Amino acid sequence: MARVSRRHSGKQTHPVDELLPLPKLTLYGFQHILAFYAAAVIVPVLLGNALGLSREELVYLINADLLTCGIASIIQALGVWKVGARLPLVQGVTFTAVSPMVAIGIGAGGGTAGLLVVYGAVITAGIATFLFAPFFGKLVKYFPPVVIGTILTIIGMTLIPVGLQDAAGGAHLMGDPAYGSGKNLAYALGTLLLILAVVRVGKPFLSSLAVLIGLVAGTAVAWLLGDAHFGAVRDADWFGVSTPFHYGMPKFELLPIIAMVVVMLITMVETTGDVYAIGEITRKKVDSDTVTRALRADGVATVLGGVLNSFPYVAFAENIGLVRMSRVVSRFVVVAAGVFMILLGLLPKAGSLVAAVPHPVLGGAAIAMFGMVATVGIQILGKVDLREERNALILAVSLGAALLPTTVTPFFDRMPDDVRAVLDSGITLGGLTAIVLNLFFNAFTRRKAMEIDWEDYESDGTPPPPVGAGAR
Repeated sequence: MARVSRRHSGKQTHPVDELLPLPKLTLYGFQHILAFYAAAVIVPVLLGNALGLSREELVYLINADLLTCGIASIIQALGVWKVGARLPLVQGVTFTAVSPMVAIGIGAGGGTAGLLVVYGAVITAGIATFLFAPFFGKLVKYFPPVVIGTILTIIGMTLIPVGLQDAAGGAHLMGDPAYGSGKNLAYALGTLLLILAVVRVGKPFLSSLAVLIGLVAGTAVAWLLGDAHFGAVRDADWFGVSTPFHYGMPKFELLPIIAMVVVMLITMVETTGDVYAIGEITRKKVDSDTVTRALRADGVATVLGGVLNSFPYVAFAENIGLVRMSRVVSRFVVVAAGVFMILLGLLPKAGSLVAAVPHPVLGGAAIAMFGMVATVGIQILGKVDLREERNALILAVSLGAALLPTTVTPFFDRMPDDVRAVLDSGITLGGLTAIVLNLFFNAFTRRKAMEIDWEDYESDGTPPPPVGAGAR
């Protein structure tokens, strides 16, 4: 039976704040790494290739990203002063920033010269995020369940195609006959079925490791059949350190800074949704102060990213889905994952080992995890009266807007590049639509928006239900 709390000095410890034994911290933390790794490194890969960086420079970006991810995740989960939500939130580079950073870097001449302008914009935007966090936190009242639920459903819906693409072999195989081959689909389906089987028949502790088991087993089968390769592990260096301002001092230019500040405003909306999602999953009360501390952590991490040759950071929805599946809600598991990420950033050989997980295997696990993010959104929408026409329209129109960039890719091709950088993200477009429609229908009228009743999840003297700190 799951143990959900401990008592210290007559007070109960919420499962989020429970420190698990070291072996479990290690296992659960490593599970987060496997679920997180591919999405964590894709942004530096995309940006590096777009700017024409060399292979050595690309590897350096990846290691810098992992190192910063680890530090940022520890700050968010552990909390330092008034920075960090103290919730099991893993930090990663936001996909929203990819298009703007590519445009900024190419506009500055590409290569490392383009990176310097990108880093100047990233550092400035991170400072702006930190300073604006308290004001944004006070806007939480404009994010009722219909908005939060819609945004989280959209995040899950837009991430699922990413998992399906990996299941087919990965974006790099598009146009190749191997893309969508029976072998790739078999790896993905086999991994997914194994995860489902472990959850169905395994004991609680084993079920909480279902994703890790699926990824390891899928990779082992692929290796036996000659489809998982570890040559890069042999060629990688044992040790590497990302030094501050490795490519030179950042350059601060007005228009790139404005573009990146807009990106961070959008990610603040995404982080707010993620914080509410993790509150729903862990049954830990979320308020404006929690949101403010989470946003400050995003700001600090983003400044740190610019200094350590990385990029803007946001809470990763992928790992929220893993928390929902594993039912392991201790924030110290994310701290352990952060330590692993730092080690991977300092040990390129170890990072290459994790990177050897084949795309189809990762895709099979991602389908379940990303779907869980959408499930949390649907769960929150269950608190909304969708028979009320205004709420139904907020959900309906926002879902439609979110599907535009993913289903009709040329839709915004005639827009200016800066506008396209915002509108080409389904998460951004759908989320902004939900916020604006809620303001139009609810906030600017006398109608009182429904709020999440946290008494359903956390009450004095009553321990939360067993979604617990981990199965025993």
